[in-house]
Amino acid sequence: MLGISLKNPFRHPNPRLQFSWNCTQLGLLLLPLFPTLGAVTLGLALLTGLRQFQKIVNRPINQGFALLGIILIIVTIFAQERVVAVLGLFNLLPFFLAFMVFGIIIQTTIQLRKLSWILVTTSLPIVLIGFGQLFFGWSTPAEWENIFGWTIIAGGNPVGRMASVFMYANIFAGYLTIVFILGLGLWLEYLQSLNLQSSNLQSSNLQSSNLKEVKPELIRRISPNFIFLTIAVIINFVALILTNSRNAWVTALLACFVYAINRGWRILVAAVTGFTSFVLLAAFAPLAIAKFFRRIVPEFLWARLNDQMYPDRPVELMRTTQWRFAWSLTQERPWTGWGLRNFTALYQAKMQIWLGHPHNLFLMLSAETGLPATIIFCSLIIWILVAGIKVFIKFINYQKEDRLIFFSYLVVLGGLILFNTVDVSLFDLRLNTIFWLLMGAVSGVTYRYQRN
Repeated sequence: MLGISLKNPFRHPNPRLQFSWNCTQLGLLLLPLFPTLGAVTLGLALLTGLRQFQKIVNRPINQGFALLGIILIIVTIFAQERVVAVLGLFNLLPFFLAFMVFGIIIQTTIQLRKLSWILVTTSLPIVLIGFGQLFFGWSTPAEWENIFGWTIIAGGNPVGRMASVFMYANIFAGYLTIVFILGLGLWLEYLQSLNLQSSNLQSSNLQSSNLKEVKPELIRRISPNFIFLTIAVIINFVALILTNSRNAWVTALLACFVYAINRGWRILVAAVTGFTSFVLLAAFAPLAIAKFFRRIVPEFLWARLNDQMYPDRPVELMRTTQWRFAWSLTQERPWTGWGLRNFTALYQAKMQIWLGHPHNLFLMLSAETGLPATIIFCSLIIWILVAGIKVFIKFINYQKEDRLIFFSYLVVLGGLILFNTVDVSLFDLRLNTIFWLLMGAVSGVTYRYQRN
């Protein structure tokens, strides 16, 4: 039977962390649809994982995040609005701790594969709710949010953009970016296994001169998991388009491009490059040239990219306006910033419009926490990625069955970083939790392979 062996994915290599690993899986399963229950279960995983305190504090990357946490507490003293800044710490400090502990709990590529399966499987009911919201006017009563922690707004939020069980379409797009990339990684693993079995069948049947039996036998060996993943990837991609998030479109497209390069699929690389070129020319080329490509590219793509879909948008809501303002705040207080979550009040005072964040995580951090803290934060993220890439090149390449799953986590982290250059996923509990869990997972597996 075709399929990647899970090799006892429920069993942890360290029996002392078995309960923490069980809670991690259950918590991640519950988190998207039952955020409070999922967060409590993941919290239990973290509390029990803290029994490995000595191992946690001995890791240099964890020491780096501990130092960053201390700096963030110090700069909060200099905040414009200290109470608001203190509340802002809860969007970061607990998640630094989560990163450290998940880096201990998650140690193997088998665990990475299991987490991917959980995320992809739970995405399907969420996407189906999104289709109901957008096309059938599904909605929930106000009391629903008090019970489940989310509500459904008929027609989407904003109207016409799928948001499903998330507060806003862009947040849902960030979630879909994660599950699409990880689902595609799992799908490619099964495809790789199918190709390997095809080669083996052809080789064995070539010796017996019975090539007619290869195709029927191969079809019989296609796993239901492969069919499930094919459906999941397609549905998630369609939902991603319906969020109308330019950021998510670009991130997903680049992920496909990176996967195609990794697999050596030159035709697909050329196809993605050509499609991207067509869309960009339709959106941004001089009108005489753009008219030709607009006959080929759907209007909702090019008009969304160049903002012609929303021509009356106030200049205060433009990302470039927000970025310039955030950078001006950084220049005024480069060392300590203005305090976490202080951007909103400062922007409202200047522009007479409420805005939750400047749609760029790194500019937001520089404005609110100062350049030193932001540079340390970026350096730690780069450290994790570079260490992961080194492990992928030196060690994972010698284990073919683990190569793709680890690569998919590197791709999803790169995608999330890219996503946060034009948006901020920090303020949604589910998205922020998943981000730091994935970061901890990559760090944990990287550390284990470096030690072996």
